[in-house]
This record gives sequence, C-alpha cells and structure tokens, in this order.
Amino acid sequence: MRGAPRLLPRRQAPRWAELAVLWALLLAAAAAAAFIAVYALGADTQWLGLLLGLAFALLAVGSVVTGKALVPQEQKEEERRSLDHDMDDLDIAVYVQEADEGITRSRLLKSAAGAAGLTVVGALLVPLASCGPFLDVEQLRRMAWRRGRRLLDDAGRPLRADEIAVGAMVPAFAEGVDRKRLDASLIVVRLHEADLRLPRQREGWAPHGILAFSKICTHAGCAVSMFRYPLFSPKVPKPALVCPCHYSTFDPARGGKVIFGPAGRPLPQLPVTVDERGELRAAGRMSGPVGPSWWGVQEG
Repeated sequence: MRGAPRLLPRRQAPRWAELAVLWALLLAAAAAAAFIAVYALGADTQWLGLLLGLAFALLAVGSVVTGKALVPQEQKEEERRSLDHDMDDLDIAVYVQEADEGITRSRLLKSAAGAAGLTVVGALLVPLASCGPFLDVEQLRRMAWRRGRRLLDDAGRPLRADEIAVGAMVPAFAEGVDRKRLDASLIVVRLHEADLRLPRQREGWAPHGILAFSKICTHAGCAVSMFRYPLFSPKVPKPALVCPCHYSTFDPARGGKVIFGPAGRPLPQLPVTVDERGELRAAGRMSGPVGPSWWGVQEG
C-alpha cells in the first residue's frame, strides 16, 4: 500500500544464503530423480535408501537456511487491539511481499522449490507401482498353461502317465515356457481313484488318479515340496501336500483344499489329460491364480 508505513525494515538477503538454498533444492530434486531412475532399473535397495535420505536431508538444509537467513527475523510488541481479521490478512500479505523484496533470486528459488517438491513426491509415489500392474492388468490373467500343452519332467522329457506310481510325487514344467515363471512349475501326484473327492465341476481333471497342482504355496510363495502318503496304518493322516516353510497343508484328494496352516486358499489345480501316446497334457487353465494373495491369508 502506497504511503503506508513498512512492517519490515529494508534488507538484502545474503548472497551465500540464496545460493545455498538454490543448490540444496536443485540437489534434492536430482537425488529424488535419481531415486526414480534407480528404482526403475531395479538396483540395490541401499542405493534407494541413500538417495531418498539425501533428498530429504537437502530439503531440510534448504528449509533451515531459508528460515534462518532469507526470512526476516523481526520481533515487535504492540498493544492488543480489537480483532480485525481483514486488517490482519492485509498485514500478512504485506509482510510476505516485503520479505520477498530482499531476495534477488526469488523466482529462481521458487522454481527450484517446485521442482524439488515434485520430484520428491514422485519418488514417494513411484514405489506404489510395485503393488500391482496399474497399466497392464491383463498380465494377471495370463497363464503358462493352455489346453494341449505337454507336461515335461526335470530333464525336459514329456511326462508319461505310466511313469507315475500311486503315492509318488514328481515335478513338472510347461513345455515351451521359461521355468522361472511362477505358474510354469507343477507337482504331479497319483492317488487311488477311489480316494478322490474332487468338486463336481472338476470331473475328469484327474485321469487314473493323476493330479497336478501349482508348486507355489498360496501363503508366502514357497515351493510345496513335501508329499505325505501313508502306507500302512489306516489311522495315520491321509495324503497331503505340505509346504516346508510354514507347514501349510493341502488335500490333493479334495482339489488342493487347505487342511492346516496359514494358507488362505486352495492350491491351484491344473486339469490334465492323457493323450494317445500316454503323455500328460493340460486340459485347460488352472483353477485359480498362482502364488500368494495377502487378502486371503488367515489371521490368528
């Protein structure tokens, strides 16, 4: 306001303080941008922690220098008068305007602050992409198995039905699919057909008592590698697939149903068929998604 007394004495911000704040903000933006790049490249988490911590430290340095050297430090006392919010708001606006007058690089500092703020927020939001494929959700529905795909053994040979004895468990893999894929590996077991208690919609999924299940436990993603099969006493527990990590136990006779442990849903089953050469082939897709699902884990 022209003619109105100044609220703050005229002052010039120290050049070193302006440069210090500017460099702190620019370096903070660079560290946050480097965090995003390193995260996208899948680098070591120690670098991620170092870069994010450096970005926050530089922001803190810029804030401290701004508060101590750029913002005027003025203390005044006056008698209390009647509250006039409009006048108070005007005083604050004038105060901010006058405080900004002594900073020669005001626009540059604001731009640097905006860049640092955006990149740091971006660095905090980027890891959320790991929670799921936001842009390509179709990959959640893709499976290694389709009708007619053969089951291969460890040596890459077609798995034959007559090679699997009752009470045996053998590993299997999808033909033509990278074995590193979680849904490409199976465990194949054989039970007496009279012992099967599969759901009605799975009739024909287990020819000659041969059942195929995902090897990935639905609790924490460990490999289900143990097959309990009683041979003598009828009082021992019935056949079961067991994960050695947390002892989630699944009943193969009832389609991989959970009978013990923390797993929250059944082990996915693959329908299989035996072709004219006696080789095992997939008869369709798995009964459910492969791998753990945090929303299905039982509590307590």
